[in-house]
Amino acid sequence: MKMNFKKGFTLIELLVVVAIIGILASVVLASLNTARAKGANAAIKANLANIRAQAEIVYDATPNAYGTAANATTACAATGWTPTAGSLFANTTINAAIIAAATSAGAGGACFSSIGTGSAWAASMPLKPGDSAGAYWCVDSTGVSAGKTGPATTTNCP
Repeated sequence: MKMNFKKGFTLIELLVVVAIIGILASVVLASLNTARAKGANAAIKANLANIRAQAEIVYDATPNAYGTAANATTACAATGWTPTAGSLFANTTINAAIIAAATSAGAGGACFSSIGTGSAWAASMPLKPGDSAGAYWCVDSTGVSAGKTGPATTTNCP
């Protein structure tokens, strides 16, 4: 008695394997998008923290002021934004950090500075959705560096 066995996989077995691979791929891609958003938010926070450190250098170089001109009620973005000459945000290092943060955010934020008595500044950028800190990350001259529900509207974080 001779048995005739066929070698190979059945169509059902192959379809089950393809379905399992598809499910695993979708899980990996979903977590990859979350990781990208978290990475972008980390870049936004780091760039705004760099602004705070550089602002203190400007404050020491300019007699107790954050620049020689105010930059009031200005939206700051990666492109199409020119800060007021002499303002804190005209500093090349700070301007580069603003542009990098806006590029990571995919949208512009808000940048304000004042001079003279009560010289102060604030900058905020929108965060990617899903960050537990809030919708915006805001830093200012009082030392605030935190997530907020809205953008900066004056020289202090809301």
